[in-house]
Amino acid sequence: MFYKLLIIAFLAVSLYGTPSDGQKKKETLLSEKVSQMMEWTSKRAVIRLNGEKFRRLIRAPPRNYSVIIMFTALQPQRQCGVCKQADEEFQILANSWRYSSAFTNRIFFGMVDFDEGSDVFQMLNMNSAPTFINFPAKGKPKPADTYELQVRGFAAEQLARWVADRTDVHIRVIRPPNYAGPLMLGLLLAFIGSLAYLRRNNLEFLFNKNVWAFSALSFVLIMTSGQMWNHIRGPPYAHKNPNTGQVSYIHGSSQAQFVAETHIVLLFNAAVTLGMVLLHEAATSDLDIGKRKIMCVAGIGLVVLFFSWLLSIFRAKYHGYPYSFLFG
Repeated sequence: MFYKLLIIAFLAVSLYGTPSDGQKKKETLLSEKVSQMMEWTSKRAVIRLNGEKFRRLIRAPPRNYSVIIMFTALQPQRQCGVCKQADEEFQILANSWRYSSAFTNRIFFGMVDFDEGSDVFQMLNMNSAPTFINFPAKGKPKPADTYELQVRGFAAEQLARWVADRTDVHIRVIRPPNYAGPLMLGLLLAFIGSLAYLRRNNLEFLFNKNVWAFSALSFVLIMTSGQMWNHIRGPPYAHKNPNTGQVSYIHGSSQAQFVAETHIVLLFNAAVTLGMVLLHEAATSDLDIGKRKIMCVAGIGLVVLFFSWLLSIFRAKYHGYPYSFLFG
């Protein structure tokens, strides 16, 4: 009986002792990984990862921390201007977290450059850059863990909101001081003040209808082209496919836009407006009939051509829109 009890006790110790040893190894490995991540973060807010580091610190368990990774292509030969702009915003976000009083080891920021970790791109079947993915502390990334860059843009504030949604970590974005805006405003006010002072004896230009009409029209064109949306969302200027090298200036969705797209729309709207002005002048001016005919033809040409291009852009963004003019 004694020997039976001894064998049972031995088996119990063996069975329950093995997981304990495994748990200790797991905790030791996790502690080493966290220490390594903290050490790298103390030197640089965004940790540069290659294939080996990615597999060991991100893909391989155990892991009790989330990692926000930007997959990018920053080398000059890649000619990815958007990647450089996105990297600047990502660095601002990561540094805001690194120097925050709320900083913990719950979340880290990393970067995989295509030329340093092309195997990682292949592993994840990734064919575009930049791309932001949250690798959660538990489980695999879900569709919502991939940032909708084309919709939200890459502004640090937008990235911070997405990080808060996915990790419950709220980061207050702190940007470096930027004096360009106040400086340009000061120069503009100084120019206007100097102009008014030099012409203080003749301020009739302030009552010139054409000056105010041009100013108002310029403001309307800027606002209707989407410049305020650009300022709020911070979208990329354009998108370049890293595989084909093809550059897209028009976003294919009605929920987003590129900066280049707003410039194109602004120019097209301006051309249509100029055409309408020419038509009005052709009908009301006192010029000879020959010049008025030229103005009329030019006005009709501008309106028809550029309005057709505007419709084609609208059709490209709003799929299924049935109407077109000149260009299908």
